Amino acid sequence: MVVRSKAAPPTPWSKNMAEPQIHKTAYVHSFSNMIGDVRVGAHVLVAPGTSIRADEGTPFSIGESSNIQDGVVIHGLDEGRVVGDDNNPYSVWIGKNCSIAHMALIHGPAYVGDGCFIGFRSTVFNARVGKGCIVMMHALIQDVEIPPGKYIPSGAIITNQQQADRLPNVTETDTKFATHVLGINEALRSGYHCVEDSSCVLEIRNETPGAVRSNGNATKQETMTITQEAISQVRDLLAGGYRIGTEHVDERRFRMGSWQSCAPIESKNLSEVISSLEQCLAEHRGEYVRLIGIDAKAKRRVLETIVQRPNGQVSTNGNSSYRPTNSSSSYSAPTGNGGGLPTELADQVNHILTQGLRLGTEHVDERRFRTGSWKSCAPIESKNLSQVLAELTNCLKEHQGEYVRLIGIDPKAKRRVVETIIQRPNETIATNGKGSASSAGKNYSSSYSAPSGGSGKLDQGVADMVRQILSQGLRLGAEHVNKRRFNNGSWESCGAVDTQNPSQALAAVEGFMRQYPGEYVRLIGVDPKAKRRVVETIVQRP
Repeated sequence: MVVRSKAAPPTPWSKNMAEPQIHKTAYVHSFSNMIGDVRVGAHVLVAPGTSIRADEGTPFSIGESSNIQDGVVIHGLDEGRVVGDDNNPYSVWIGKNCSIAHMALIHGPAYVGDGCFIGFRSTVFNARVGKGCIVMMHALIQDVEIPPGKYIPSGAIITNQQQADRLPNVTETDTKFATHVLGINEALRSGYHCVEDSSCVLEIRNETPGAVRSNGNATKQETMTITQEAISQVRDLLAGGYRIGTEHVDERRFRMGSWQSCAPIESKNLSEVISSLEQCLAEHRGEYVRLIGIDAKAKRRVLETIVQRPNGQVSTNGNSSYRPTNSSSSYSAPTGNGGGLPTELADQVNHILTQGLRLGTEHVDERRFRTGSWKSCAPIESKNLSQVLAELTNCLKEHQGEYVRLIGIDPKAKRRVVETIIQRPNETIATNGKGSASSAGKNYSSSYSAPSGGSGKLDQGVADMVRQILSQGLRLGAEHVNKRRFNNGSWESCGAVDTQNPSQALAAVEGFMRQYPGEYVRLIGVDPKAKRRVVETIVQRP
């Protein structure tokens, strides 16, 4: 490709006449201008009509897999520098997986962290924009430091730190939008490279309908075994800066969870990662294969999802989703009581995990129980049922003689949907010599499968939960929401349940379920002394 890039002109402040350094996998359009010490990372796209001039402030760094869209101007003042992620001074630092959208202006000294989106005609000058920020259209950011993960609305003028500190957090929808933009521009970069390769263009023109492209080469569809859902997950993981891995296991060892790693995947390029994943699938046809997302800094997994099952069957259930900080896995972990917990409690934990909720635990002593000063136990990162139950057992053992409660958190709505006490002082959960469990008191909630369709009939699990809420001296309530408003968490009260009589309370709950067929209905247990909710659990789904 012919790139209009030049050495920086000799000036009183710079005589080294540095030239751009462009990674071989990057694509810089010939209708763009690039001057001076500009360091362009791998898989970067620089679109037509851009002006990137490191002739005054210098150097510039554009991180891998970022895209600089049409009409963007990047320049810098001679005075002033920012510290890049490599701890070196730069006039302009743009991190990895960033999108600098059409007509935006980045004027140094300026820092844009990994995973940021800078919208159309927005300006960043003498400022730092933290990792994962979303800046919408026609915004001005000047003389401030934006904390990571903040949302800057269209037309905003952020020129003092107080304004910056009050900005809202990005939502999952915002992050999906930014990730989608990255995916589109990665495809464009690959396409532009292909256009300059006559053999690649010839293959495109000659390929048959239904052929799928992988790593720049056309292949017949029957050899493409990875689903579109898996490709999207890989793209999201790479955009989030995570490492990709794969594991396999045969049917006999699947129940024991004895997974083995496929060949390591070092590349950050989407097409190369997909190619490595396909190779693992081909080598282990007839086995389970799962995709793994790894947070290298935290040294933990953020995603585990099965992409192939025995006999070469590719998993297409779509029930796994990518969550950078709170992921749920789509595979069925081997079941077990994880250290001898009551079967009902183990079932409830499994029910929470299958709903895609994050699991947590909290504890508090008797003196602080009335004030609601709960403290978190060790975080539970795993989504494997056996491992989760083992960690739950450890929390119960460490805090014998205290209250311990189980928490289910909806990572999308960022709120708790289950809070239930599973241990009370002097009521420890113990195991007998045979490994089965018993409890000094039935201080846990029984599990159940929420009925669907609004039949209004309570199953035994729900009935037991209602009785338990009443026996704990809690006030009983119920709320409902339709499918459209469910993701927004816009629950509405069904009405008060004033009775403490179990039969009357059950009749009231049945009435609510009949009244709102085709909607979500959840039970609420409220501590009247602390005036707060201690139980929230869904008992009916559409």
